[in-house]
This record gives sequence, structure tokens and C-alpha cells, in this order.
Amino acid sequence: MSGAALGLEIVFVFFLALFLLHRYGDFKKQHRLVIVGTLLAWYLCFLIIFILPLDVSTTIYNRCKHAAANSSPPENNNITGSYATATPVPSQHPCFKPWSYIPDGIMPVFWRVVYWTSQFLTWILLPFMQSYARSGGFSITGKIKTALIENAIYYGTYLLIFGAFLIYVAVNPNLHLEWNQLQTIGIAAANTWGLFLLVLLLGYGLVEIPRSYWNGAKKGYLLMKTYFKAAKLMTEKADAEENLEDIMEEVRKVNESIKYNHPLRKCVDTILKKCPTEYQEKMGRNMDDYEDFDEKHNTYPSEKSLVKLHKQVIYSVQRHRRTQVQWQILLEQAFYLEDVAKNEASATHQFVHTFQSPEPENRFIQYFYNPAVEWYWECLLRPWFYRILAVVLSVFSVIVVWSECTFFSTRPVLSLFAVFIQLAEKTYNYIYIEIACFLSIFFLSICVYSTVFRIRVFNYYYLASHHQTDAYSLLFSGMLFCRLTPPLCLNFLGLTHMDSSISHQNTQPTAYTSIMGSMKVLSFIADGFYIYYPMLVVILCIATYFSLGTRCLNLLGFQQFMGDNDMTSDLVDEGKELIRREKRKRQRQEEGENRRREWKERYGHNREDSTRNRNVHTNPKESNFSDISNNRSASKYTRANNRTERDRIELLQDAEPLDFNAETFTDDPLESESGRYQPGGRYLSMSRSRIFDDV
Repeated sequence: MSGAALGLEIVFVFFLALFLLHRYGDFKKQHRLVIVGTLLAWYLCFLIIFILPLDVSTTIYNRCKHAAANSSPPENNNITGSYATATPVPSQHPCFKPWSYIPDGIMPVFWRVVYWTSQFLTWILLPFMQSYARSGGFSITGKIKTALIENAIYYGTYLLIFGAFLIYVAVNPNLHLEWNQLQTIGIAAANTWGLFLLVLLLGYGLVEIPRSYWNGAKKGYLLMKTYFKAAKLMTEKADAEENLEDIMEEVRKVNESIKYNHPLRKCVDTILKKCPTEYQEKMGRNMDDYEDFDEKHNTYPSEKSLVKLHKQVIYSVQRHRRTQVQWQILLEQAFYLEDVAKNEASATHQFVHTFQSPEPENRFIQYFYNPAVEWYWECLLRPWFYRILAVVLSVFSVIVVWSECTFFSTRPVLSLFAVFIQLAEKTYNYIYIEIACFLSIFFLSICVYSTVFRIRVFNYYYLASHHQTDAYSLLFSGMLFCRLTPPLCLNFLGLTHMDSSISHQNTQPTAYTSIMGSMKVLSFIADGFYIYYPMLVVILCIATYFSLGTRCLNLLGFQQFMGDNDMTSDLVDEGKELIRREKRKRQRQEEGENRRREWKERYGHNREDSTRNRNVHTNPKESNFSDISNNRSASKYTRANNRTERDRIELLQDAEPLDFNAETFTDDPLESESGRYQPGGRYLSMSRSRIFDDV
């Protein structure tokens, strides 16, 4: 099994990152470099989280091996080698290789490649690709030039920060500027920036994730929040449509002013390709007669203005498409939650849907997840499951907050993460160590990454599911992941006292901390900022619990969902009316389709059979004038007669019938009292009021 666990996790994490990227990105429409860059960033960050528990178990085994090799007689536990163990080696628990042991020399190289690749992505490549993808240039050279100009200030800020660290090291007489120290300064600067943002996101996620599951178990809470989202999304949807109309009007003017022989016509054609199909068909391509631009002194848009217009078109089209898809998804969610509220009082314990799913469900799922199982899960078991899950997550959050405030204490050990790992280290239970490490770092990463997925910076950064995330937001998320993951892992190792700079013990470090170098070069960061700054998570958790950030956003005019707010109640009522209107519209559409289907099934075959029989038995040569008048409805189906009547018959066939019930029609259409039905399938008399009942 040596190295097999590492290989399996590498493959598994790749498909996990690919699945998440497929959910948020669009492989068909977005540029391949954007997909590859984002996938690589997400993959490296997830890989660090999944591989770190293996590094911890391997390090504990190596400590045991070095302790056993350098130990004197059993009564002497002092070690003369380069490493010392924090606990003596019990004789009843000899050192044995864990099932996931990774041979020496592999992990340092692996971490070095993963870490520096992620840093290259987040600080150099992804910011450049972000500006390149958002640029409105019409050529590769133009996009590269725009990206370089936009990143000049960005890179300059980092150079100033790095220069400040260099000056500090150069002025300090006790330090000598060497390559390893220079590398440590760069790592410390990146981790300091990441830790500053990490604590902010962690403080929000530790409270919001358990609370979201607890509120999800409340009856009506999700439905009211969905109504609130519907009101806000309708405003955003209307704004996106209005913005798109304005941009398309500008494109129309540019398209009419720049003729086909103008030098900038290629730029206009590129802009038109980015417009929606319906607008392309309206505008088309301006193919007016040739104009001599030297003789006519007309004012035409400059290339710079076309670049700006191109950028606006890309942004407005993406935003309009995203709001349309999100509106349909929100409608399905609201309809389903309303069905749950209605089925809670069902005596048959069978879940009944108002609308059938537009996509056919799998037969395997339909067999096991039948209406009875769905009713018990949605109306009975799911609320209790959410409550239990919320309690478990709350316990994890309390453990994290306590450990963040006490992890610097080594005697006594107060961090609960360190207590659990040290207890397992005494018995060398590697499976327990890996499971405990994985669950701990996985919970921390969920709290941080879920906040990254939820956060929204106006309309510039927004991770939307169902393939509606733009290239700019995907690349920005990759940058955030690469900046947050290294300090997250260092913080986890500090909580478990696996980092020697925190535990202050002369023990063998993990392979991950070995590539970070000695933080003694910057003692005020290692012994100050890294120790005391994570304590701010307590204040952030309190602020999140009392929704101080939400209240501040409401005061600033950004409506947020709050149960005790008048604005929230108004938006909930507005959203309820919008959902009700869309529901009536959906019901009318389904009723029309059902009646049309019933019309075709009931009368379509009879008309085809009667038409076929009349075409065979009718002989135009032997018929007289009276026969023609008596069989006029049958003879009108032949090709020899006029085409107008046939068109009217086809229109009647496709027309939407109004009502089929026992009061109006009988099973036999020949015995109908409300109208005379001819064998050809046409009504010769139908009251006008019946035709316009649904109008």
C-alpha cells in the first residue's frame, strides 16, 4: 500500500474538482485557458486538504521511528539525535508502518511542487488571465496590452509590501539576507495576507452554516426566504433586461453607422456575434452601398469606444442569461416548497406535485423514491435530520472557536484538536489520526470555502451554479482558494500542535511545514500575528450570530432577509405575488397542452380514417350537383378542391379546444347537443362565447 493511498486521492480529488467546476462553469462556451486555469487552482487546493492527513500520520510514524532508533535503554527517554519525541514510546505499542505510509523524499517534493505552483497561479497567472478574459479587445495583442496595464498597480502593490520586508531584514543587524530567508519572507507575506482574510471568512462560516440548517428545519422559513429571493431576483432580472436593451440599442447604432467596407467593420461583426440570437436577426449585417470615407467627413466610433462597447456587451449578455436561468430555478424551488407545505396535512401520506418535472426521472430513482418515501422524507424526517445536523455542526464550531483561542498553550494542552491527536499518537492508531485530521480540516475548509461560494461583490464576483458563472468570477475564486488554503493548513497544524513553531518542541516537523522555512526570521509575525490574530474569530462569530453585518447592509440600502424588518415583509409579499402569478401562468400552459393532447387523441384518428375512406369512394365523374352539395364537407378534403378550406381545417385541428367535460360533450361526438359534429372532424356551429372563454 506504499504510495497507493496518495495516488488514489490524487485521482479522486481531480474528479471532485472537475465536477464542481462543471456545476459552476460552462465548458462549451468559456475559453479553454480559463477552464484549465480554474481547474488547476481548485485541484491543487483540494489536493492539499486531502493529502495533509497522510502527511500527519507519516510524520508521527517517522517520529516514532527516530525515537526508537535513537533511544538509550528503556529507563532513559532522552534522545541524542536531531529530533525528540513529545511522548515516550510505549513498549506495548511498537512502531509499525501505517497503511497510508508515504516513503521518505516524496512528500517534500510533492508539497514544494503543489505550493509554488499554486502561488504562481494566484499571484501572477490568474490575475493576468482575469484581466485578459474581461478585456474587450478584438485581438490577442490588444487583450494582453490591456491586461498588463490593469495589473501594473496590482503587481506594484505587492512589490511595495515585499520591499518593506526586505528593508526590515536588511536593517536588522542580527539577520543576514540569504536565499532561504528571502524565500521565508515571501511565504510569510503571502500567508499573512491569507490569514487576514481567512479569519474573516471562518468567523462567518462557523455560525452561518449551523444556523442555515437549523432554520431550514423550520416550517415555512425556506418558503418565506424563497419569496424574498424572488422579489430581489425579479428586480435584478428587470434591471438586466433594461441594461441589455440599452446596450443593444448602442450596438444597433454602431452597426448602422459603420458600413461593410469600413476598416472597423470586423470589430462590429465580432460584437454582433456576442449578442443574443434574436438581436442578431433584427440587426443583421449592414450591407449598404459603398461609401467613400475620404470624401464624406462623417463621425465614426473609434476603436477604443468599440472595445468598451464589446466589454459591455459581454457583461450584459452574461448577466441577462444568468438572471433568466436563476429565475427558472427559483420558480421550481418555490413550487416544490409550496407542495411540501400543502402535503404536510395529507392524510394519504403520498406526496403530490402540482407540476410534473420537465425532465424524465430515472426509473431506478422513481422505484425507490416513490411518493410515499418522498412524503416521509420531506414532511417528517428531513426537519429532524436538519436539526440533528445543525447541533453536530454547532458542536464542531464551538470546538474550533475554543481551539483558536487556546492553541498557543502547550502546558497544559488546551486545544481540543491537539488533545485528540496526542491521544491517538500514544497508541499509534493511524486510522483514527487520519480520520480525525481529515474531519477537522474538512470542516474548516467547508466553513471557509462555502463563504467564498456565497459571497457576492455586487455583480463583479458571483459564483452562480448551473453553468452561469462568468470567466472573471471563476478565475477570482481560483485566486482566493490558492491564497486561503496554505494559511488554512498552517492554522490547522497549529491547532493540532504539529507545527514546531507553535508547540515550541524540538520535534520532527511535517513535510508541509518544512517547505515554509523557519518563521524565526520574522519573529513578530510568528510569535505575534499568527498567535493572537486568530482570536478575533470570537468577535466575528458574535457579530455573525447577531446579524450585525446584515443589519448594516440593510441600513446602507442593500436588502437582506431579516424576519423582524418591514422591508423584508414587503419583499416577501411581493415575491409571493410573483410566484403566484407565475404559477397561474404555468397552470394555464399545462391545461392548454393537456386539452390539445386530448383533442388529438380523441378526434385525430377518426378524422384520418374518414378522410381516407371518402377519398377512396368519392368519384367526381359520377357525382351530380345534389351529391356534391350533400357531401361538401367530404369533398373538401381532396386535393382537387381549393386549398383555403384545407388550411382552415388544419388550423382547427391544431387549435386549442376549450373544454371537454360531461356537461358540454358526450362520449360520442355524433350525439352532441351543443354543436353538430361532421364525420370529417369539424364543428359547423360553435357559440362565440365558448371560443373566447379563456381570452
